[in-house]
Amino acid sequence: MQEPLSSKIFSEELPTEHAELPEIVLVLPVLSANLYWQPVRLGQRISIVPTKRAKEHKRIVGLLAIQAGIRKPRDGRLAMTIDFYPHRPQDWAKRSRLRPDDWADSVQAVDLGNVEKVLSDSLNGIAWHDDKQLHDIHLRRHDPDEGGERLVVVIRSIATPKIAPSLL
Repeated sequence: MQEPLSSKIFSEELPTEHAELPEIVLVLPVLSANLYWQPVRLGQRISIVPTKRAKEHKRIVGLLAIQAGIRKPRDGRLAMTIDFYPHRPQDWAKRSRLRPDDWADSVQAVDLGNVEKVLSDSLNGIAWHDDKQLHDIHLRRHDPDEGGERLVVVIRSIATPKIAPSLL
């Protein structure tokens, strides 16, 4: 059973070489895309809209971003790394004895692509203006551990390439 969104979440800010644009580290709850969007009939059309749970998730993500020091959306190009830790099942010890090399591959978990999309949409208007600012995205799925299901997200600014005047 999935825990409430407000449990086991915290955030911190880590300084980098550029003090004015610190690297932000957020530890966030996981929300499946299946729980984020829902179809709604609008007259003759069907539109996909965020669920109540999605709106609550975005609210929590916003609060965590504020705790991490994000006061306004960042401008410019950004990079994001997402480390996904699935929920560790109660029978994990038995699984690891039976299949020591790959027991974690049998753990039910959300799709990494959906994790990224839900997270990117949740941080729109909070960490950045629009997720089209993301120019570098890295996704990793880790084996479940004692920390519980979570996303560890690192957001950093990246330089915009300068065009040589001779090319203009």
